Amino acid sequence: MKTNIGVFFGGRSTEHEISVISASQAMHAIDRNRFDVTPVYIAKDGKWYTGEALLEVSNFRNIPALLKKCKRVYMRPETGDFNLYYYDKPFWSNGIATKLDVVIPVLHGSNGEDGTFEGLLETIGIPFAGCNTLSSANGMDKITMKMILQANDIPVVDYVWFTDKQWFKEQESLIARIEEKLGYPVIVKPANLGSSVGIGRADNREQLCNRVREAERYSTRIIVEDLVENLQEINCSVLGDCDDYTTSVLEEPIKTGDFLTYEDKYMGGSKGAKGMQASQKRIPAELPEDMTKHIRHLAGETFRVLSCHGVSRVDVIVDKETQKVYVNEINTIPGSLSFYLWEATGLKFDKLMERLVALAIKRQREQAMKISTYDRNIFSLGGGVKGAKGGVKK
Repeated sequence: MKTNIGVFFGGRSTEHEISVISASQAMHAIDRNRFDVTPVYIAKDGKWYTGEALLEVSNFRNIPALLKKCKRVYMRPETGDFNLYYYDKPFWSNGIATKLDVVIPVLHGSNGEDGTFEGLLETIGIPFAGCNTLSSANGMDKITMKMILQANDIPVVDYVWFTDKQWFKEQESLIARIEEKLGYPVIVKPANLGSSVGIGRADNREQLCNRVREAERYSTRIIVEDLVENLQEINCSVLGDCDDYTTSVLEEPIKTGDFLTYEDKYMGGSKGAKGMQASQKRIPAELPEDMTKHIRHLAGETFRVLSCHGVSRVDVIVDKETQKVYVNEINTIPGSLSFYLWEATGLKFDKLMERLVALAIKRQREQAMKISTYDRNIFSLGGGVKGAKGGVKK
C-alpha cells in the first residue's frame, strides 16, 4: 500500500492564503505513484475539512461553496491514533475518514508554524516533517531566536524588545532606551509573525510610536531593530536535521522599499498571489565566492543551533558598507517550501517532498528509541510516597 501523506494547511493566521498556495504547490509535486495525498484544510475559524476539491487552489475563490463539497474532520489527541475522523459520523461507517501515515504541515505563521500544531502532532506520535514544538516556537519568535543565535556567536543586528503592556506603562523609558542603543532609523516588528505583516520603518519618535501601535495589533511582544539602510537581503534554504543537513544556492529577493513587503514576497508585482516562487529574485545571488560560503555556513549554523528539521529558509542581511552579514530570521515552514531554491540546487520538487517524508519517518524511529516512561510503578512498591502531599504514612 502507498504511504498516505496528510498535508495540513490554511490555519488561523494572517498568512492563511499563502499557506493555501504553498500547500497546493506541494500536493501537486508529490509523486502519486508512490504516495496518496489527503488534504486537510484548517479554515480561519479553526475547523478542519478534507475533500478532493481542496486540491485545486482556484476553488478557494469561493470558500463557502468549496466547504460544501468537503467533510469536517478531526484527529484525537491520543498517542498512536493516526486516524482522521469525520466530525459528523455517517451511520453506516465507523467514522474513520482515512488513516494517515505521515503529516506534512504547510501552515505559515501563528497557530501553525509556531509550535502549537506541532505539539498536537507530537502528542499523537505521528511522523511529521519539519521542526518540532521547541524549534518551531524558537524559530517563530524573533526575540527568542535572536537570543539563541547571540548565545552561539551568530551575528544579529542590535535590538530592543518589550511587551505591549510594558509599552503602555514604560513608554518614555523604552523610547529613551531605543534612541540611546539604536538611534534612528529603526524597524519595528511583531515578534511572532512572518511575511512582513505588521512591520514598518521609523525615522523619528512620532513614527516609532505609530509603528509600535501597528505592531501591537498583531502581537503582545514587539521587537525594534537597528535598520541597516544600505543592505542586500540574501536567502538560503536548509534541508535535513540539525546533525545532518545541506544548504541550497542563495537567492537575492528584489525589494521595492526598505524591506521586503508582503506584496514583494507573494505577488511578484502582480495583483494575484502566486507564492514565494513568483517574487522577483536573482538565483543564484551575485556574490563573491567567499561571501557565498560564509552565508551558507551561517544559514546552516542557524538551522543547527535552533535544532531545526525538515526544510527551512534562513534570511540574512549584508551591510554593503561594512560587508558584515547578520542573520535576520528563519522561516521553519518557508513559503512554497523553498522548492525553487532546491530546484536551482539540483533537487526537483517531487524529490524534495520524498526527502521530507523520509526525514519524518527517520525522526520517529530515532525518537522511539528514547525512554519516555518507566515500566516501574512507584505506587506498587508499598508504603507511603515520600514528598507527596497527602501521602499515607506507613
